[in-house]
Amino acid sequence: MPTLREVKNRIRSVRNIAQITRALEAVSASRVRRAQARVFASRAYAEKAWEILVNIQAASKNQPLHPLLTEREEINKVMVVVITSDRGLAGAYNANILRVAQRFATRLGKPVDYVTVGRKGRDSLARIGANIVASFTDMPAEPVIADVSPIARIAMDAYLDGDVDEVLIAYTDFVNMLAQRPAVLGWLPLTTHTVAQQVAAEYVKDVASVSGGIQNYDYEPSATAVVDEIVPRFTELQLYQALLEAQASEHAARMAAMKNATDNATQLTADLTLQYNKARQASITAEILDIVGGANALQQAIDDSADEILNMESILQDA
Repeated sequence: MPTLREVKNRIRSVRNIAQITRALEAVSASRVRRAQARVFASRAYAEKAWEILVNIQAASKNQPLHPLLTEREEINKVMVVVITSDRGLAGAYNANILRVAQRFATRLGKPVDYVTVGRKGRDSLARIGANIVASFTDMPAEPVIADVSPIARIAMDAYLDGDVDEVLIAYTDFVNMLAQRPAVLGWLPLTTHTVAQQVAAEYVKDVASVSGGIQNYDYEPSATAVVDEIVPRFTELQLYQALLEAQASEHAARMAAMKNATDNATQLTADLTLQYNKARQASITAEILDIVGGANALQQAIDDSADEILNMESILQDA
């Protein structure tokens, strides 16, 4: 059984941990509100941009308007951009997306190159020997398009050069403060028909469908000039939106994890305090019993001495 000093030291340690987790919860609560606002502000635009690209491709009647809109007849190699966090203490946030990415790659059954965003994803994939072609860490808390441009450029160059035949994004989709869903988004080519939909549809996020009816687009100055300008920009936008969704999900997951940790630390402190009080009460009771036992023994010794003195006096009087 631990001593009173050990229990008291443990109570102090748990209280210190509770202070840290409470502070991290407050920081995440502050950051998730801003991240959530950025997600909601750009989500409608990103979805509409994707819908426009899909409709442009459908309206072209299978005539390639841009290489990033052109599907490959045969998929021999795939690239997956995995977005995780740089830090832990976010519950199962990183583990969930990594598990989905690995299961997706296994189900795909084709060679996979990985581009990692975040230290956790890089370290985990490196431990299992995955082929990591590029790694990006320390993404800013409030990213802009320029921050994702190098990532998008690596993916687009690999696709345009024929090194890979399809590029996907594995990230965590922000649903609300209590729910974040790991998902895989078919990214390149910018089309709804991907090999991912055929072999691992349960992991793939639904994308915008082709609008009904005939889509008539007027291009100025020309279709080629407009498409060459907007397709790379909209391609970067999809990655940017995925990064915003992932960051909001990270902060929400960390806030929930730190709240649970704080609650557990508070409950553990209460249990340890009760254990400490019981042990202290038992110690005090034992000390009282020792004192009472000593007092009784002393009283008994005094009574025995008094009896001996009386007996001596009685003997002397008889003599």
